[in-house]
Amino acid sequence: MSGWSRHEGLGVALPDESIDTDQLIPARFMATPRAQGYGRFLLHDLRHDAEGRPLPDFPLNRVPDATILITGRNFGAGSSREAAVYALVDAGIRAVLAPSFGDIFAANAINNGLLPARISSGDMERLTGAMPDRLEIDLMARCVTGGGLQALFELDPVWQMKLVNGWDDIDLTGAHQDDIAAFATADRIRRPWARPAAERSLS
Repeated sequence: MSGWSRHEGLGVALPDESIDTDQLIPARFMATPRAQGYGRFLLHDLRHDAEGRPLPDFPLNRVPDATILITGRNFGAGSSREAAVYALVDAGIRAVLAPSFGDIFAANAINNGLLPARISSGDMERLTGAMPDRLEIDLMARCVTGGGLQALFELDPVWQMKLVNGWDDIDLTGAHQDDIAAFATADRIRRPWARPAAERSLS
């Protein structure tokens, strides 16, 4: 996964609240291999009518090239399915701006290079009123600009580091491998009795 610190793209507003993971990707599509892409399933039942025809007035159908989604609070609530993030990423979405997120969704987003940026409700409403428009996101400044507006967003510093470096949790742990090795060496000296007997006999 490649890291990033700036992104410029077309924004689209979907101001609904509590869009959950079951809506982001309905369960019936999750048997599809990820290699085939999940983007076409994103918000499928909201984007299509009962016969499966795209609804022309749905925001993501009107702006299919959008890469930044501005939406309401509690985005990504519900089940822990990581496929909800896959659907967004595979559809080309690089960032979601909302007042709040489901905790598990936000963690999954970071591990897949997707920014869950917490903005104030007031900034969400102002940005929503200016869409669609091009937006620029600066991870280091934690700022989004566009449509004549500027808004700051909240982002955990560790999550910021993971996005900039393109790291998931395993990569983050690996970044500390020298410290981990040093601790293990010191611990073997400090607590030799803690090692399995078979390992001690090989020393």
